[in-house]
Amino acid sequence: MDTIEHEGSVTRRSFVKGASVATAALAASGVVLDGMFEKTEPAYADEQNQETSDEKIVQSHCSCNCASRCPLWFHVKDDEIQWAQSEQEAFDDDPNGKFRACLRGRSVRRWINDPDRLKYPMKRVGKRGEGKFERISWEEAIDTIATKLKETYNNYGPEAVFINLGSGVYSLTGRPFPRLLALTGGYLGAYGTYSAAQSTAAAPYMWGANSASTYAAIQDSDLVVMFGDAASDMEMGCTGESKHGFSYQHRTNTKAKYIHIDPRYSDTNCNSNDEWLPIRPGTDAALAAAIAHVLISENLVDKTFLDTYCIGYDEDTMPESAKGQNKSYKDYIMGTGYDKVEKTPEWAAPITLIPAERIKKLAHEMAEAKAPFITQYLGVQRHSNGEMAYLSICMLNLLLGVVGKKGCTTGCTTGAYSFSIPWITATNPCKSQISVFSWTDAIDHGEKMTAKHDGVKGTDQLSTGIKFFVEYAGNCITNQHSDSNRTHDLLQDESKCEFILVYETLMTDSAKYADILLPDIMRAEQKGIINDGYSGDVATCIYANPATTGEKFERRSSFDVCADIADKFGIKDKFLDGKDQEGWTKQIYEGARAKDPRLPSYEEGYEKGVFHYRNPKGYTPALESFIKDPEANKLKTPSGKIEIYSEALQKVIDTWEFDDERDVLTPVPTYVPGADSYLDCTDEYPFTLCGFHYKARTHSSFGNIEVIKQAAPQEVWINTMDAEKLNIENGETVSVFNDHGEVHIQAKVTGRVIPGTIMISQGGWRNADMNGDRIDKGGCINTLCSWHPSPLAKGNPQHSNVAGVRKIS
Repeated sequence: MDTIEHEGSVTRRSFVKGASVATAALAASGVVLDGMFEKTEPAYADEQNQETSDEKIVQSHCSCNCASRCPLWFHVKDDEIQWAQSEQEAFDDDPNGKFRACLRGRSVRRWINDPDRLKYPMKRVGKRGEGKFERISWEEAIDTIATKLKETYNNYGPEAVFINLGSGVYSLTGRPFPRLLALTGGYLGAYGTYSAAQSTAAAPYMWGANSASTYAAIQDSDLVVMFGDAASDMEMGCTGESKHGFSYQHRTNTKAKYIHIDPRYSDTNCNSNDEWLPIRPGTDAALAAAIAHVLISENLVDKTFLDTYCIGYDEDTMPESAKGQNKSYKDYIMGTGYDKVEKTPEWAAPITLIPAERIKKLAHEMAEAKAPFITQYLGVQRHSNGEMAYLSICMLNLLLGVVGKKGCTTGCTTGAYSFSIPWITATNPCKSQISVFSWTDAIDHGEKMTAKHDGVKGTDQLSTGIKFFVEYAGNCITNQHSDSNRTHDLLQDESKCEFILVYETLMTDSAKYADILLPDIMRAEQKGIINDGYSGDVATCIYANPATTGEKFERRSSFDVCADIADKFGIKDKFLDGKDQEGWTKQIYEGARAKDPRLPSYEEGYEKGVFHYRNPKGYTPALESFIKDPEANKLKTPSGKIEIYSEALQKVIDTWEFDDERDVLTPVPTYVPGADSYLDCTDEYPFTLCGFHYKARTHSSFGNIEVIKQAAPQEVWINTMDAEKLNIENGETVSVFNDHGEVHIQAKVTGRVIPGTIMISQGGWRNADMNGDRIDKGGCINTLCSWHPSPLAKGNPQHSNVAGVRKIS
């Protein structure tokens, strides 16, 4: 952590019930925004008028899994949110420093006020997935949960209990189930994430840990090369990377040229408007290898840097265990090792669909730049070959010797400057873990899953399958997990997973699979603290008060419900540890503050409402200390250096078991086509199918908001030439299909996607009659996604798929 030398910039917020110039102009033209943006009403004269008004203003936030997590101020009347206001004042004397929420955040009140919100605890009366429930009392719900949990522990042990991924809640006490289950007996843990499993698994072998400069480094760069990086689409809120990172830096602080390498011409491309290099999905590593060939063959690499800081670039720096075997990275690139194929631009062109001459030019542009900022986002690694692709892009920064320099980065996913505040937890006595993506396997045949074959951690082999399943604040059972139809069929067999608890705000597709379904209170309806996500170089902490009375109908907070379940085990006092939910929030926060002097006290934070802290250095180049003194600041790799050749990874390759010949790992970064790549296309399935994050939703959150769906409809992007061959017109409903399922979805015919590839934004709400034709009419890409996990991380390969498209007659 950087030494803190001065106070952060803090502003006591005043509120003006006014409108931006653009909003006012729209209103004057007769456009009714209906609470989507600030209203054009008279401003409050002063704070006293606010207090005497029948409308109160409540400090709150947007708390979903977005990089921004913006502050919001809810205007509340009669215990109901009327509209949401974004930040009105700049901070730190920065005229561009207003933290403006996007349309999703400003629509939180529509989610909170949704008439279809769950109101009562319910139990399933139909088959799983049918969505048939009857109302029950909280007493019956809690008794049932506790009884099923006790039975699971008695019959199978803690490895049979699992908490699935949920990204709909971010706050200090927003996830109490891990603490509850750790205290009742333990649970099967999970490592990795759906978003970043491959990068998280791969980076330690090369770097010791993920390390990258923040976007603010762009201000000192003269060339920005982005592999699959679409910040303006993914993090629209202005506390995040799109404002105090990519877009902000581009507009104000740099004259750098931008080159976007992506199958899709995203809104981020539109913002910078420099150059788009369309690439076939899953072939980024081939492009990186061809660029490396140009750099090596033309003697454009920084050999001194490679010899000083790296292991395994060429024979000179190979570890003793691999010397004399032509296993170096240079051997791979030049065709003297591994597959004996020289990785020329001419080799890469038919793979990537980028012309050889453009690849050569790109290599020269990188070499000639004084400070190239070469980066990637998580879409590159979210493939069946994601581990190797991730490390391959990192190689470009190493070959150029720019790591640790101003305006440069490592090639890893962009870094962050933020507050580190933990969540409520307890020590889990069960040490067994599976990949977060492997839970369907653990339900189906958990007792057969091993460390060497399935990546199980903490034990050589699981003793049982998952029998008790918890899904809290997520839609990950069928909507966000690959091959939705396979999951449906698996969960229909109640002899496998015996009990499913879902705690939600709405009847999502995943909620339909619950045996007990509980109605949640949203974070904006509770008092709590949320810290920033990965928001560039401005760290933010928001101290929120309840915007409404959350316990309308029979909704209850998950913390209170977990306390009641703990009571059935006779451990309520142990669960609470003398504190209610706010008491836990304060203890966690003050514990983090003791380690981080940037943060104000709990009481001071609530007085301020929002606390912003700008990185006093502006940004810190990744691995700057290591580059200055590699002996004093060794990395957490076995050698203490950057390991281009990894002996640890070679050990994995030698000892793990792989069933599919397409599951390939190498000890140096290589191009591996992987499973379900373009090589698997057929006459029936001629397209590669890839997903992307979308401005309409944060994963599936906000998927219920009608105005957002109208503004940004769910579509399949198809190139104009491909659509013409299939006689498909823009806006027409088409069928997208493969071996996993079928989706009916509106076509977006556009030149903004590379030919031969179709793209569907992830998170669309699945809507299929599973007792009928099973055709999903909600546009959920996971209906079509491959379940085949990546080889090292056993991670989510959501962007590696093949599919067909046909016109619906």
